[in-house]
Amino acid sequence: MKIFKKVIAFAFLGVMLFSIIGCGKKNVEGSLEDIMTTLQANIDSEMLSRLENHEITSENISHYVGTDDIKFTEGIASEHLTGSVAYSVVLLRVDDNDVENVKTKIKENIDPRKWICVGVEPENVIIKNKGNLVIAIVVENEEFRNSISTAFDNL
Repeated sequence: MKIFKKVIAFAFLGVMLFSIIGCGKKNVEGSLEDIMTTLQANIDSEMLSRLENHEITSENISHYVGTDDIKFTEGIASEHLTGSVAYSVVLLRVDDNDVENVKTKIKENIDPRKWICVGVEPENVIIKNKGNLVIAIVVENEEFRNSISTAFDNL
């Protein structure tokens, strides 16, 4: 009877580990433009009308994440049209095997005070991933920052 319970317990543990590991590696499908639109769905329309998406290239990536030492397949950044609002959301698709390295490089190099007279406290910068999609959220407004982060978790 004890052996049977142990077998069941290990089987249950295996299923739990598989489901946790499997869910964490799931890549998000769809265009980065569509994903950005989904992430910003709860931002008020006045603020949303002042945001603009920019394609990230190897020439401009350091402006968005503070370094050009990142390999990525595609990227997009949403930023406020004026420099007086601290708002930058970056989405990067990276190689599955390089996700943690990319997150570390962004965390170490991103400038949360790149705007004139405004900025975000470093502890409020959010960098995380869902599969091979990495997001950097540098948003001063706590409500918007948390809304984008939650929407990303729910992708």
